[in-house]
Amino acid sequence: MKRLIAEFEEQSFTQMIFPHKNTDWLEYLDETITTFVKIINEIVKYQKCLVVCADIKDTKRRFKKNTNLFFVEYESDDTWARDCSAFSIVDAGELKLLNFIFDAWGGKFNCSKDNLLSSCISKHYKAQMQDVEFILEGGAVESNGDGLILTTSSCMLKRNPNLDKKEISKKLKYEFGASEVLYLDHGYLKGDDTDSHIDTLARFIDAKTIIYLRCDDKNDEHFVELNKMQEELQRFATRLDLTLISLPMADAVCFKEERLPATYLNFLFINEAILVPVYGVKQDIEALKIFKKTFKHKTIIPINCSTLIKQHGSLHCVTMNFASGIDILV
Repeated sequence: MKRLIAEFEEQSFTQMIFPHKNTDWLEYLDETITTFVKIINEIVKYQKCLVVCADIKDTKRRFKKNTNLFFVEYESDDTWARDCSAFSIVDAGELKLLNFIFDAWGGKFNCSKDNLLSSCISKHYKAQMQDVEFILEGGAVESNGDGLILTTSSCMLKRNPNLDKKEISKKLKYEFGASEVLYLDHGYLKGDDTDSHIDTLARFIDAKTIIYLRCDDKNDEHFVELNKMQEELQRFATRLDLTLISLPMADAVCFKEERLPATYLNFLFINEAILVPVYGVKQDIEALKIFKKTFKHKTIIPINCSTLIKQHGSLHCVTMNFASGIDILV
């Protein structure tokens, strides 16, 4: 039996790629580094964190010594660990990593170093890694850990345009041992470069529950699409006996007259805690209340991600979870 291990299951470590002067963060590098350091310091309170960095010496000096903190030197193009890192699966009882092709969301940016990242640092993973000739990012698929994969048509069809939906579903089922692939045909975020990654819109929080983004403001440009997405999710829920929980759409957050993709769906599971992105808007309070009510046995930790969304991603996008049993070798 093969399956894509769900993010809400127990983890061994989180992987992050530290920002440096040769990334797109250069314009506001100091404030970006401050955000990354905050995220990493919260993660290591609960589990291990592997930090991929261009300069180990310079990066290490920003942290206090911690037995949960590990560093590997590799100069990346960018810092979106979710999309260029390997996936954790179990195959016939054996933990493995799958390394898909990363093409920077359809060739939008330079990504040759990021595409090679997993291969170049694979010796630091205590697990067999297999290369897969298929374009796929971690933010594009959600697993319930029990045979269901949730994704969006927009992303999957644009990323592999030589394949139709039936062929893409067959590939995902094969690689992840899935019984069904659920496609959302509606829903998007203004300012998102990913062609509607599922981790900005809807997430599994357990095998039978999906949390999703809702929009109540009829004057918001997202209203029609997100309500159509809600209807799709309700149909999935009825057919598959799933529970749905909604999170609010944040008020518009803009930078240089551009609306940014501020979404609470880009939260991060870690062992015994959840890191929640906040943006300094009034909906932060409601979102945090929902997280605290939903995850009564986890610590809810808000992280201001106003800087991260300037580059059109958020908290989940800059991290990647590795399943329990896949150890770090450094």
